[in-house]
Amino acid sequence: MQLSHIEHIGIAVKSIEEQLPYYEGVLGLKCYNIETVEDQKVKTAFLKVGQTKIELLEPTSEESAVAKFIEKRGEGIHHIAYSTQGVEEALREVEAKGVRLIDEHPRKGAEGLNIAFLHPKSTGSVLTELCEHPE
Repeated sequence: MQLSHIEHIGIAVKSIEEQLPYYEGVLGLKCYNIETVEDQKVKTAFLKVGQTKIELLEPTSEESAVAKFIEKRGEGIHHIAYSTQGVEEALREVEAKGVRLIDEHPRKGAEGLNIAFLHPKSTGSVLTELCEHPE
């Protein structure tokens, strides 16, 4: 597996609307995309710092993984996402090395990316996402 860059850092928030003034007004970043990912039960907002994106994640259901994260740990860094070519192959490679997978196969994520998560129990307690831009 060859990682090319940090695709984004996911930050769990209770309300994107309440957090955007900090990111835009204080840090001077610009939100360029807000979308809802129905199957993950989240609303996302993307901002860029250089080539790295910040993804604000707001739960749209109390049943979402992000809602459970906030309930357990509070708002804050939720995951780090790395860009790679061939998420399916990367999953097989890390699984062969003993890494526990959350996603057995890639699925569609925000911004049309193919994504898959690695379980934090196998990654030093850091929820890790592998991302691939569709061709």
